[in-house]
Amino acid sequence: MPERRKLLLAGAGLAAAPLLAGMATGVRAQQAAAPVETGPFSVRAYGASSAASALEARQIQRRAVGPKDVLIDVLYSGICHSDIHTVRDEWRQTLPTRFPSVPGHEIVGRVTAVGSAVTKFKVGDIGGVGCMVDSCGTCENCLADREQNCLKGATFTYGSPDPALGGFTFGGYSERMVVAEHFVIRIPPGADLAATAPLLCAGVTTFSPMQHWRLEPGQRVGVIGLGGLGHMAVKLAVARRAEVTVFTTSPGKIADAQRLGAREAVLSSDAEAMKRLANRFDLLISTVPHAYPMQPFMDLLKLDATLVNVGALNDLEGPNGMALAFGRKSLAGSVIGGIAETQEVVDYCAARNIKADIELIRPDQINQAMDRVVSKDIRYRFVIDFTAERQG
Repeated sequence: MPERRKLLLAGAGLAAAPLLAGMATGVRAQQAAAPVETGPFSVRAYGASSAASALEARQIQRRAVGPKDVLIDVLYSGICHSDIHTVRDEWRQTLPTRFPSVPGHEIVGRVTAVGSAVTKFKVGDIGGVGCMVDSCGTCENCLADREQNCLKGATFTYGSPDPALGGFTFGGYSERMVVAEHFVIRIPPGADLAATAPLLCAGVTTFSPMQHWRLEPGQRVGVIGLGGLGHMAVKLAVARRAEVTVFTTSPGKIADAQRLGAREAVLSSDAEAMKRLANRFDLLISTVPHAYPMQPFMDLLKLDATLVNVGALNDLEGPNGMALAFGRKSLAGSVIGGIAETQEVVDYCAARNIKADIELIRPDQINQAMDRVVSKDIRYRFVIDFTAERQG
């Protein structure tokens, strides 16, 4: 396979030395490796048996650690709205859930064993796992560091066919997991581990469109929805010195948006404010996890500008074709980012002390936390603390 492009450094504030040192120590991982599992093994996890059932503790199987695999003790796992959609089978029309389902794709943990061919990690390192755990590695998209767009289909962290054990993959609501080293992200020393976990989905999901559509300092960007994704979008856009406006349906989030760095926050039900902002924005990022009328927001775009949907993955309430054509405006979609881009956003945030606003919970609070996400009662990401369970 042709050599993949080197990871981009996370801006001028991030020194290259720690990354290079990490790669060098990774070469010695073989000698430092702890004994690895020689066959499939059971771990404690939290999952749902059906769309109507609560998540409960259960035993699941993990594969043996292979030559290029890393064994991770999970420390923290964020609760993404996708986890809720999945365990409640809310995407059944396009992506039906395979039960039992163990979600979780914002994972930070400690490496406890490495395979004989691993060079990127050594025992004791901190690694992260996002939304993917495998891809073909040979198609044009994979070779371009776009594994999420693998032409043969990426293996997602949960709910994908499991080529090793059969059945379907289980995610990070579990004590341990085995992942190919290519799909494990290096977490920089000194990072707030719990608050870094959401970067592995919410962070890269909002960072990627800013990169692709080249959001520049001084440009106007609108963030539609202020939740787990939206609050990261605000922080990342502010770090790029863009002029940020938040659109929300929650009056109680107006002050929060300004605290996070937004220049302005607007209730999307405010017709006068929406009219005032028509034709003003270079980029809009929609983080809302369900369909809503998009035309009022398309009206906010400048000529040739784009609204990028990263939230709603079912049918959209699309824009007016005439308005789209005469404004030469675009409605686009984006999903997470590749492994190189995920590493990039983690490094970018570490260099700038950007992290998620989180509320830590115990594993036995997962169901209540999911209900609170749906009712918008979280500022702004729940993270499951598996260290508390081990200590207990």
